Amino acid sequence: MDWESLRHFSAFATHGSLTGAARMLTVEHATVARRIAALEEYLQVKLVDRRGRRLMLTPDGERIAAIARGMDSDAATIERAAAGARAELSGKITISAPPAFAAARLAAPLAALRRRHPGLEIRLIGESRSAALERREADIALRLSRPEEGEFTITKLGVMTFHLYANPTYLEETPEQDWTFIGYDEPMTSAPQQMKLREIAAGRPVAFTASTIEIQLAATRAGAGVAILPEFTVEGDTALVRVNANGFVFHRDIWLAVHSDMKAATGIRITIEALKTALAEYRTKKAGGHR
Repeated sequence: MDWESLRHFSAFATHGSLTGAARMLTVEHATVARRIAALEEYLQVKLVDRRGRRLMLTPDGERIAAIARGMDSDAATIERAAAGARAELSGKITISAPPAFAAARLAAPLAALRRRHPGLEIRLIGESRSAALERREADIALRLSRPEEGEFTITKLGVMTFHLYANPTYLEETPEQDWTFIGYDEPMTSAPQQMKLREIAAGRPVAFTASTIEIQLAATRAGAGVAILPEFTVEGDTALVRVNANGFVFHRDIWLAVHSDMKAATGIRITIEALKTALAEYRTKKAGGHR
């Protein structure tokens, strides 16, 4: 059935004239007449009595018009439900990201997003591995390596900056040639920043290893050696100083990936925009603080 023809007939039944229906639908009255005729031909039922000067519904037309009015009401209900869904997001959104970065940069904007949309359920997973988006292990993944395979929409969100840090007492008491270093244990020893750390160590031992940045940070505060740490983990930390080893600085890109089939989903789209905005505001604030 051509539902547009039914819609035109319903408008005619509601307004009682071709002109009234045409005005409601913003079409020519001839279009309404043609649509009604097409519906009658399809149904093989006479809906309108055209014998008098004024067009009237037949008994069959009355019955079908009543059904059509119910369909119009249902369509309006669907439109209202969709409008409500757009205004009041709901459902679960799962975001996978490196643990320390998730805590320092994602938790606050996601909490703010949920305050704006109480129907959302946010699940933030701190993990170093790459979640399988195609198996719905996560809806959105933030990573420091750009995904090379899969039907993903990938966006570069920013850059993570690393420096060398140490306890100032450790630096005072330990000659540079005797420094020891703090790094990741397996399976993170092949991470680019850790390979760079071994290059800087130049044969000096990486004598303290840990599975998380948080433990490495604690070990650095405790004077276990020199560590390469993301800049955001040390902000405001007066127990550590930056080690200016030949002006060392290291960068890694931050990538956001979402399965291409899911990127247009309202909840996912709004969540991505919230994260982009929050990270952009942080970069602006940081740039202003460095002026």
